[in-house]
Amino acid sequence: MSLQAELEHYRNVLIVRLRGELDHHTADIVRNKMEAEIIRGESHHIILSLKDLQFMDSSGLGVILGRYKQIRSKGGKMVVCDVNPSVYRLFEMSGLFKIMNIYDNERMAISSLEVVS
Repeated sequence: MSLQAELEHYRNVLIVRLRGELDHHTADIVRNKMEAEIIRGESHHIILSLKDLQFMDSSGLGVILGRYKQIRSKGGKMVVCDVNPSVYRLFEMSGLFKIMNIYDNERMAISSLEVVS
């Protein structure tokens, strides 16, 4: 299975929806797309929507942690939503939930960042 990465701007938030498998084969694609959007500077925060992400390995964790550090260095936040059980477990074991908040859905994640429609 491959990976699809859909990026959408909503006010000052970059919403990244991942579908498929985030592993060593696809990590660079996500890294490059997200990095380009962060550098462009239109987004102050990132929401990772992982509802359709079926699998992730340590390469995927590295991409997420790297973009987290990148957005934090600009004073922004990164939050995660719609995480399926297998990916949730990986996040939990890696300790990412100690630095990133998780929400049930995109609406709640947007609300947490105080972005009003």
